Amino acid sequence: MSWLKNLRAAGAAPEGASLEAIITYLRMEKNIPKPCPQPSGVDISLHTVDKPPLHFYRYLYYQVGIHWNWESRLRLTDAELARCIHADTCEITALYVDGAPAGFFEVNRAKPGSTDLAYFGTMPHVHGMGLGKWFLGQAIAACWANDPNEITVNTCALDHPAALPLYQKMGFIPYRQAKGSVRPLSEVELAILNATQ
Repeated sequence: MSWLKNLRAAGAAPEGASLEAIITYLRMEKNIPKPCPQPSGVDISLHTVDKPPLHFYRYLYYQVGIHWNWESRLRLTDAELARCIHADTCEITALYVDGAPAGFFEVNRAKPGSTDLAYFGTMPHVHGMGLGKWFLGQAIAACWANDPNEITVNTCALDHPAALPLYQKMGFIPYRQAKGSVRPLSEVELAILNATQ
């Protein structure tokens, strides 16, 4: 993939190297809805996907996250991934724009009293369409649906640069930071993933 080679040529992700990043943990303790009108002139729909096929989930995760070094779920075996995304405490909602997949969010309700927005993002082909705030508003509403004491989310310096400011604009408050690292997918791993999509 030429974009991956361009990133490595710029020194962003040498083959086999880990990338260090600061992870910011945020929470929201009060459900104070913020007005987030749906962008006009765009055909948008949301579909909650109950126990999605593994290949479909991997497609969503890859298309949303590959440019931001999301890699952990792509390295899971089928059994490991199914345990995560087919759990009764996991809820996945796919965003469609003009009839095609354009993003997703994943809500995790495993911890009593706390609901986690585990993953959230849109695909590159819809960036710049004004969907971010509205889509995050939908994700936040889904998180509050079971009336938890708080909802949480985390982001890191490798994520989209607008992620942290948007979370804060929507009412999340940072409460902790920690060092983390990711190991970007190798060209061999990417080739295998691309062959299966």
